[in-house]
Amino acid sequence: QSQDDRFAFTAEWYDPNASLFRRYELLYYPKDGSVEMYDVKNHRTFLKRTKYESLHLEDLFVGNKITVFSRHLSLVDYGDQYTARKLGSRKERTLALIKPDAMPKIGELIDIIINAGLTITKAKMMVLSRKEAADFYVDHQSKPFYNELLQFITSGPIVAMEILGDDAVCKWKTLLGPANSAVAQTDAPDSIRANFGHDGLRNAAHGPDSVASAAQELELFFPSSGGRGPVNSAKFTNCTCCIIKPHAVNEGLTGKIIKAIINEGFQISALQMFNMERANVEEFYEIYKGVVTEYVEMVTELCSGPCIAMEVIQPEPPKVFRDFCGPSDP
Repeated sequence: QSQDDRFAFTAEWYDPNASLFRRYELLYYPKDGSVEMYDVKNHRTFLKRTKYESLHLEDLFVGNKITVFSRHLSLVDYGDQYTARKLGSRKERTLALIKPDAMPKIGELIDIIINAGLTITKAKMMVLSRKEAADFYVDHQSKPFYNELLQFITSGPIVAMEILGDDAVCKWKTLLGPANSAVAQTDAPDSIRANFGHDGLRNAAHGPDSVASAAQELELFFPSSGGRGPVNSAKFTNCTCCIIKPHAVNEGLTGKIIKAIINEGFQISALQMFNMERANVEEFYEIYKGVVTEYVEMVTELCSGPCIAMEVIQPEPPKVFRDFCGPSDP
């Protein structure tokens, strides 16, 4: 890399107070890990060149969401030809769908995704209506097992995730293995379907087979129009809330934490990934304001990147979830 290497991006930030998207030119200097930002509309410096250690070169690609000083920015374009040529990569998005039969193993499956070098950018536990299931399986309409398919996918909660990475479509399909779990056990014994599936129908998880069908299927679960998509699976009774904080998500600990919760006998009845704005976090933590000395740091941490919120249901006999989590200071 040359001495004055710098990469340029067009970044967007949603300003909740003005209810509009603001556009910035973001410059990143890999030599010292510094960032600077220009306000495009007002033609002025928004952030002077500052060292920012939480941002890394591998986070910089179009389509990614990054956080700079607790401001969530979407990278919408490369800022110049040089950046596009150097950093334009084979990053793809695909859908990872965990089916009802594999829900107890969701922690293990998330671990597999993360260990394969893929990034989970969206996640939501949901319940499909028959119509949504029919839209999803529209290509299977003429198959003899079509009704059984609809019945199975609507029989309980599923988890839909958008995953991102180099050659993500192909990589995820390879991790899944053949559609029939019995075939998978012979042909791809290390695959997800060989280890977590049961047969051709209850085969643990799903992945689209092309970039085009990935985009189409992601649209069903995470509509780009800002629509809600299928309803979440929250029950809101006899439950508590658990949040996997951004630093733990970032360190790849999501699967491990979910496994620990399930192994302790708790049931996860809803799950969703969020990027929290500072104002929402302040409201969420309001009862700690002026009570705990770390209040400001707590707020900064929770809006520093994606977090995962879960609804957790008591086991029988009941256990106190807070006791299981342990003291707030590790």
